[in-house]
Amino acid sequence: MSRISNTRIRTRQAAAGLVASGRLAHELTVDLIYAEIRQGSRTTINDELKLWKDEQTRNDALAAALPPAVASAMLSVWALAVEQGEQVFARRGDEIEAEAVAAITRAGTLETAHAELQGELRTVRGQLDDQQARLATVLAELAQVQGGRDAALRLAETSAAERDAVRAQSEQALHDMRSAHLQELDALRASHAEQEAALRAEVDRATARLEGVQKRVMLQTEEARDAQRRAEATLAKVQQRNEHLLGDVQRLRADAAEQRRLAERHEKQLASVTKEARELRRERDALVQQAALLQGQLAARTAPLRSRAAKRSRQST
Repeated sequence: MSRISNTRIRTRQAAAGLVASGRLAHELTVDLIYAEIRQGSRTTINDELKLWKDEQTRNDALAAALPPAVASAMLSVWALAVEQGEQVFARRGDEIEAEAVAAITRAGTLETAHAELQGELRTVRGQLDDQQARLATVLAELAQVQGGRDAALRLAETSAAERDAVRAQSEQALHDMRSAHLQELDALRASHAEQEAALRAEVDRATARLEGVQKRVMLQTEEARDAQRRAEATLAKVQQRNEHLLGDVQRLRADAAEQRRLAERHEKQLASVTKEARELRRERDALVQQAALLQGQLAARTAPLRSRAAKRSRQST
């Protein structure tokens, strides 16, 4: 920037120096000037050299037309004016150069800040995308857990219905077995009572004929004993069957207890699933709040960026 702004001044200085060293003004070329100053474009040097030659031509014509003292005085004044103008031009060029450097520095700073804000914006957007993906995953898991909970509820309801049905069947079977057992006991008691009545009648008849028919009584007594043994054997069989029936009842009670344990286990599983669903719901609410907070932070960070972009747009216009 400073080399280009000084090219015209140094072109004039080099031309004046070459003329002072003995060269004629019309002999000066762009290559001679460039060899002296080593800067700037040849087009700029050529334009300034033409201007300088035109001024020298006018000065020579004016010097030829005026008296030597007046011409010398005017040339001195002109030289001072040109020198003052060159100094003012140099100072103004330095000021413009400093302002340009400051503007470039500010532009670089703004570009750096813009890049940093863009990076932060990308980071926040990435975090927001991650949070939204995680929220979607948690919502999907929650829906899956809720489906499992509903299935567990249906299974628990089915198990409870099956348990009630088994309990009703067990109670009905127990009632039927008790009724059958009571009927059998009543029948055995009736049979035993009939046999006992018959035996007593037989004993009474035998007692009445005891003296005359002792042998017959002894035989009837033996038959009565046989009948009693048969009755006792029948009673033992009935008692054994009763024990079998009681064993069946105990097994049914054990099955009912197992069904109750299964129902309690399903209830515990249902409570665990319900608790997990509540925890997932709380985690979902926390993620929603965090996503809202991140969106607020994103809006707060992008607002200054929009304001800066608007300012730069106004400055550029």
